[in-house]
Amino acid sequence: MLPVLALNPIALKLGPFQIRWYGIFIASAVLIAVYLATKESKRKGINEDHLYDLILWAIPIAIVCARIYYVIFQWQYYAKNPAEIIAIWDGGIAIYGALLGGGIFMYYFCKKHQLNLWTIFDIAAPTVIMAQGIGRWGNFMNQEAFGSTTTLAFLQKLHLPDFITQQMFIQGMYRQPTFLYESLWDFTGFILLMIMRHCNHLFKQGEVFIAYLMWYSFGRFFVEGMRTDSLMLGPLRISQVLSIGLFLIGLGLLIYRRKNNPDLDWYDN
Repeated sequence: MLPVLALNPIALKLGPFQIRWYGIFIASAVLIAVYLATKESKRKGINEDHLYDLILWAIPIAIVCARIYYVIFQWQYYAKNPAEIIAIWDGGIAIYGALLGGGIFMYYFCKKHQLNLWTIFDIAAPTVIMAQGIGRWGNFMNQEAFGSTTTLAFLQKLHLPDFITQQMFIQGMYRQPTFLYESLWDFTGFILLMIMRHCNHLFKQGEVFIAYLMWYSFGRFFVEGMRTDSLMLGPLRISQVLSIGLFLIGLGLLIYRRKNNPDLDWYDN
């Protein structure tokens, strides 16, 4: 049997201050996403000043909304521990909260500055799913977003590196590495979107984003069903409900726009 040695979630201590791996992964994901979005925006002729203004506001708004979303569905705990509401460095942000909050702000910003909303969404979509894939490794370091109990033998059959297997020993039992399943799904989606959005006459304007919405929500539905720390509303897993809704919205948009707007520009024109 492997010696069970959990990784330290704290990367660096500077006096009373701590830098956690969770924060490093989130920050790295944001920086890479911004870099990729900036490159594609220039190629698509988006005004640089508008892009940086959008990023400057959208990222903190998305993070705050992700935290608010999480706190709302864990209010029974945070009502008794209000000082921990701002302790985002310990984990506890919900990607669907970030998507909803960030998406609403992007809609407002694009309307205000007369930018094409669908183009902005198309530019952002692959970078967002890439950032989600990186962010799951922050959950890994915090030993959260894990699945149901399993056995060491099962994890070894997956041919995982030892450091992942050992980190999946949580609360006295081995757990399904659901963080890894979702991360791999996200990275696969990122690679596919980055390749496919530049294929001639494949995606029309807005469809890169719609493809992201459908890809992510489809995978998240199944991964969420394996997790033991889901945010709940009564007997329902909130993320599964949202996944079904967003997948159907994406499918409906795809069919409606193709049928009623046959003259939409192709993304890679």
